Amino acid sequence: MKYKGMIVLLLLTLIISACSSNKEQSHQEHSSNGDLQEKTASADVLPTFLKGQSEEVRLVYQAAGKSTELLQWIPCYCGCAESAGHKSSMNCFVKKINEDGSVVWDDHGTRCGVCLQIAAESIKMKQEGKSIKEIRHYIDEKYKEGYAKPTKTPMPL
Repeated sequence: MKYKGMIVLLLLTLIISACSSNKEQSHQEHSSNGDLQEKTASADVLPTFLKGQSEEVRLVYQAAGKSTELLQWIPCYCGCAESAGHKSSMNCFVKKINEDGSVVWDDHGTRCGVCLQIAAESIKMKQEGKSIKEIRHYIDEKYKEGYAKPTKTPMPL
């Protein structure tokens, strides 16, 4: 009987420590506008908030995480500049990449078809050999009417 109580206590300790170590590996928090942000070790590790999302959404996030050098120059036209303080299409998916290579993801793109479309179109055009300036011009022209004001994204150099 005495050993049974110690075994139960040991099992509870293991369960609690396993749960707390998972939180350390994937830190989630809400931004001031309510978006969920999650830090992962690198762009190769997708955030857990993508579980339950469609394959298309997960693929855009995977591509966006590896295309931040492009998406930082592409504006978003969904209104996220005002609602979330975003600076470019990149921020709909990735808040920032830290010096150690870890990525702070943003779940905004999981709820926004405009964000997903702009990122997917931009990445596809880059894969087809278009320059960042050509892609930027295309996105600006396509979304200039009928959409929200663009993010204040600087022009590519």
